[in-house]
Amino acid sequence: MATLGPDPRPHSQLASTSIQSNISGNNVPTNRGLERALEEGANSGFFNLSARKLKEFPGTASNFDLSDTVEADLSRNRLAEVPSEVCHLVALESLNLYHNCIKTIPDTIINLQSLTSLNLSRNQLCALPACLCGLPLRVLNASNNKLVCIPEAIGQLRSLMELDVSCNEITALPRHIGRLKALRELNVRRNLLCVLPEDLAELPLVKLDFSCNKVSTIPVSYRKMAQLQNLQLENNPLQSPPAQICMKGKVHIFKYLSIEACRSDKMPDSLYLPVMERLSLSRPDTDSGVGSDNGDKRLSATESLESVDPQFTMRRKMEQLREELELMEQLRESIESRLKVALPEDLGSSLMDGVVLCHLANHIRPRSVASIHVPSSAVPKLSMAKCRRNVENFLDACRKMGVPEDKLCLPHHILEEKGMIKVSMTVQALVDETSTKQALFT
Repeated sequence: MATLGPDPRPHSQLASTSIQSNISGNNVPTNRGLERALEEGANSGFFNLSARKLKEFPGTASNFDLSDTVEADLSRNRLAEVPSEVCHLVALESLNLYHNCIKTIPDTIINLQSLTSLNLSRNQLCALPACLCGLPLRVLNASNNKLVCIPEAIGQLRSLMELDVSCNEITALPRHIGRLKALRELNVRRNLLCVLPEDLAELPLVKLDFSCNKVSTIPVSYRKMAQLQNLQLENNPLQSPPAQICMKGKVHIFKYLSIEACRSDKMPDSLYLPVMERLSLSRPDTDSGVGSDNGDKRLSATESLESVDPQFTMRRKMEQLREELELMEQLRESIESRLKVALPEDLGSSLMDGVVLCHLANHIRPRSVASIHVPSSAVPKLSMAKCRRNVENFLDACRKMGVPEDKLCLPHHILEEKGMIKVSMTVQALVDETSTKQALFT
């Protein structure tokens, strides 16, 4: 009969058995997990080796055919360099090396002639090699490194659409950055930039972030960035435009830049001036009209002054722009305070479909606009016909509430954003008219 008691085997034999048990119980599953990831990569074209504490590319990868890999994720490891094995995956289209310890990029990366997306963020790079600019990249993220400059060859990346070099130590952008004609997003946040290159104005940028730098002046040429939607510029010692203008948003910044451009004679009169109603300054008559009682002659005298002193014309335009800014602010405040909404920076485009204006009319007098056409998730943008109906319904509501005809704007002022001053006057007249009637009844 078996009895319970101490194991008769020697202690050394027990230890050996215990070690073998640990090896078979712990290490093998880890290796199997790595091999499973490589096997899946060989089958699917995407291998994910993220967060595995790798210091080098796994040697067991040679047991798998990874030649058709199109996407590789090696993020959150401990790689000190880009593995040479990766540089031979010629079909690779996306490579993620985020959060490693990479200090240099080998020249053999030029082999990746299908690579369109490269993430090198949060590494220890001090420079980007020029060979990187020979790749067909569309997205390049080199943020959170130790970069002090961007190679001049960056201009060769003609297909690049997104460039992120934020959180580095870059002191100047390369002059050839203006050649990136496909660039839509540029992030240079938290660097040491003092000057912004004027060539950026020629790019189709939708998003520009140069916050947390040392920039004091925005070039006046940036007023031409017609496609720009998102502009981040906080935490810079900006003097032109001044801080109080910058706080009001992109539209006010661009108007300020237009004024500065006009002042410095860098552009013809009325060119690029936003919402100016196309000033029609006729040529002076032969008779100056000075001392005459005729109104037309007095106008002619003013025009004569303009022809003698161009600065007079510029001052008049700047005064008109300042008045316009004030009216636009009043319009925004009138709508936002009543509807409790925050309107976009581009006020004109947010009003052109007539939806907000109809809601304003209904807020002032409920059901004054019986039917409002509104966008939906299926149809996010209204047709021009529905926009026109909204606008006409708003103007009819204004008439019914007592707004005089001479203070009503025309439909095209709203629909085409060509008369925002007129729109502002209409809204103000509507607010004043209803406020007066309410005061009489109370």
